[in-house]
Amino acid sequence: MNAVLAIDIAGLHVPDAGPVFFAALAVHVAAGATAVVAGVLATTARKRPGRHPRAGTVYLYGIAVVFVTATVMAILRWRQDRHLFVIATVAFGLAVFGWWARRRRFGRWMAWHGSAMAGSYVALFTGFYVDNGPQLPVWDRLPHLAYWLVPAAVGAPLTWRALLRNGAVGAR
Repeated sequence: MNAVLAIDIAGLHVPDAGPVFFAALAVHVAAGATAVVAGVLATTARKRPGRHPRAGTVYLYGIAVVFVTATVMAILRWRQDRHLFVIATVAFGLAVFGWWARRRRFGRWMAWHGSAMAGSYVALFTGFYVDNGPQLPVWDRLPHLAYWLVPAAVGAPLTWRALLRNGAVGAR
């Protein structure tokens, strides 16, 4: 059995899979952090022109870069990272659908837009915890299944609340 070589960065074990992998990972981390901040700014902004659509656009670009870099890393380490490629594909696909729903404004577009963007954000966190949870304080004590389920368990009620508050669902 081959031992996986790893580099320790700030207490996290990073696979030593060569310079292309490491470069993709560096860009991936920066894009992921950008997407997280942009997502917070978009969700806390009033849903009108200004901060919300600007932050949403930054989120969309950030998640696109996360998807591209996850694809590169998965190609280089398919057996170990294919599940992360699937999560990144879901996150990017939901973000694009949310953007498209907003542009097309079809029936109940606001519910579709909000649900898709929130689902993308949940997928972003799911990928982070699935990959890094075993190395994080407190998270390292949780069962592996929690890395997959906790982001959705937290995100679903918050999404529902946001959709209700913004009139996207509920009595009309």
